[in-house]
Amino acid sequence: MQATRSRIGLSLGLAAALLGAGCREGAKADRPAEDKVVTLTYANFPPPSTFPCVQMERWAREVEQRSGGQVKVQTFPGGTLVGAKEMFDAVVSGTADIGNFAMSYQPGRFPLSEAVDLPHFFPDARTASMVLCDLIEKYQPAEFEKVKVLTVFTCPPATVMSSREITGLAGLKGLELRVSGTGAEVMRRLGAVPVAMPQSEAPEAIQKGVVKGMVSSMEVLKDMNYAAYCPYALDLDLNVISFAVVMNRARYEALPLAVREVMDSLYREQAEWTGRYVDEHVQEALDWAASTKSHRLSALSAADMEQVRALLEPMVADYITRVTAAGLPGEAIIRDLREFQAKYSSAAP
Repeated sequence: MQATRSRIGLSLGLAAALLGAGCREGAKADRPAEDKVVTLTYANFPPPSTFPCVQMERWAREVEQRSGGQVKVQTFPGGTLVGAKEMFDAVVSGTADIGNFAMSYQPGRFPLSEAVDLPHFFPDARTASMVLCDLIEKYQPAEFEKVKVLTVFTCPPATVMSSREITGLAGLKGLELRVSGTGAEVMRRLGAVPVAMPQSEAPEAIQKGVVKGMVSSMEVLKDMNYAAYCPYALDLDLNVISFAVVMNRARYEALPLAVREVMDSLYREQAEWTGRYVDEHVQEALDWAASTKSHRLSALSAADMEQVRALLEPMVADYITRVTAAGLPGEAIIRDLREFQAKYSSAAP
């Protein structure tokens, strides 16, 4: 009898243990999205030291920390996962979960974003980034309907970096300059000769005299050592290049709600952080270039700048005509853009 009771007790204990284990496993199965660590891939195309990649690493850290470790972000700078022109489609297809790309690299595909890349003479990247941020948020353009936009930002306004000194607007006439995106039309209207080539080929082309300089924001003086090839810069506050960080929509929607809320909360914050960071970095690059390479920064006269504005303003009118014909409210977009520009310019510290 004692042996029978012992066997019954053992059986009951074993059943209870198995039931408890089953309950624990069932509880885990009920909340897999909350307990599992989600690994996301984030592709970028510039070199690791450049500001688009610096902002990428900052965003990844913030998401990992604010999600309480629910998300791990693997970053791929320098085109190691996806190239610049393939980035958007790679995110749509799921080759990369997240990608950063420049809209102007695919002319005509991102018409609302192109408004910001026109020559508006933004004072800095922070202002331009927040203007882009507000425009995308207000219009929710169809150009991004296949993805989730995580943040947007711009480079600082472009200037002309050259191997020889340019003393006035007339000095741009006939000058061969490496330029990309909207900047090609900007320089053509100012009398220069725009030359398309990969950024990686520009240093050798400048040294050989194939081009006499390049049009870009000035953080590259240090980040890519352009101060060694271009000892002069003409500060013009020309066009910016707009960037968007986008995520595969299905991948985003499959994330736990708390993680999506973390990402959503970073949309504006990351745009402003990136703008401020690269604006400060431009000044660091200029100080470094002046002290180590005897680099010289100059500006046009007020009369020349007035002429620059007159030569470039028709680009805005052309944009309005083109996008209106395509069904977008071109005049409203430019009106909102300039209102946002005034707001953020006056709010600058």
